[in-house]
Amino acid sequence: MTILAHPSVARAAANTLQRITRAAQTLIRRSQSGATNPYARWPEYPRLVRELTIPTSVAPAPVVVYTPPGGGARAPVHVNFHGGGYVLPQYGTDDPVCRYLAAEAGCVVIDVDYVVAPQFAFPAPPQQAFEVVQWVAVAAHGEEHGWDSRRLTIGGQSAGGALAAAVARQALERGGPAIALQVLHYPPLDLVTPLREKRARIANPMLRPWMGDVFDNAYVPQSARRADRLVSPAHPSETADLTGIAPALVVTAENDRLRAEGQHYAERLQRVRALAAYHEVPNADHGYDVKDAQLARSVYALIAKHLKRAAEQRGERSQVLSP
Repeated sequence: MTILAHPSVARAAANTLQRITRAAQTLIRRSQSGATNPYARWPEYPRLVRELTIPTSVAPAPVVVYTPPGGGARAPVHVNFHGGGYVLPQYGTDDPVCRYLAAEAGCVVIDVDYVVAPQFAFPAPPQQAFEVVQWVAVAAHGEEHGWDSRRLTIGGQSAGGALAAAVARQALERGGPAIALQVLHYPPLDLVTPLREKRARIANPMLRPWMGDVFDNAYVPQSARRADRLVSPAHPSETADLTGIAPALVVTAENDRLRAEGQHYAERLQRVRALAAYHEVPNADHGYDVKDAQLARSVYALIAKHLKRAAEQRGERSQVLSP
């Protein structure tokens, strides 16, 4: 344990990282090169967007709604949560994956600007994320804004993937909304175990121990709460029956410190027949898709395939159940 693990120090460090991140994002957006600017990646996928604000009991949640090219009949809807250790303001950084999925999966993608720590510590982010998904699932909202709320999927990268898992867990416990698929892309699913104790298959993995000290203590200052099922569903102490939870596509990276917990959670889901698929990206580390456009495209294609399949299956069931 380092001084960064003290909650007050972690909060100060998190605030500093937020300022640095916002400044860096401004510089990146000004870059005109697709090679150095992930926002400019894949210009063949158009950015057809509009902005909304979704009301929640935590705080209003700004979102960007990506429309699939061609429009037409109401499309399935996918809710995306960005990464950033529950701390970094990464809203907008998932623009390439949102554009890709909207085009290749043929779905409306809703990219959520959820609250982050330390300004909003646990349980605020998963509570807000769940309320956003509840709002999206309301049929009247889908009719007004152009998506089919019956064909609903959720997902995210890193902390966003963990939030998607928390949303699916709350939906299971509260009897809905119905989620056709949860996409968990290299998620942190065990905050009980310190990051410095998680082993990677390479000498210098992207996630450094100090990051865990800052992120975990800013997000969940009370260490005892890190065993909560909405924080650490992959920790061995969490053994509740998950029968009936939304099926999941779990994607891990071979060289990531978080690979083992993602694999463990996939195995847990498999035991209750809730694992749509498990995929380990070879020779990749945490956040690989930010730097490697070719590898990112191949994994996003896999995600798009599963989103389309889940939406089609949910659509078929809805037709059978309709009077």
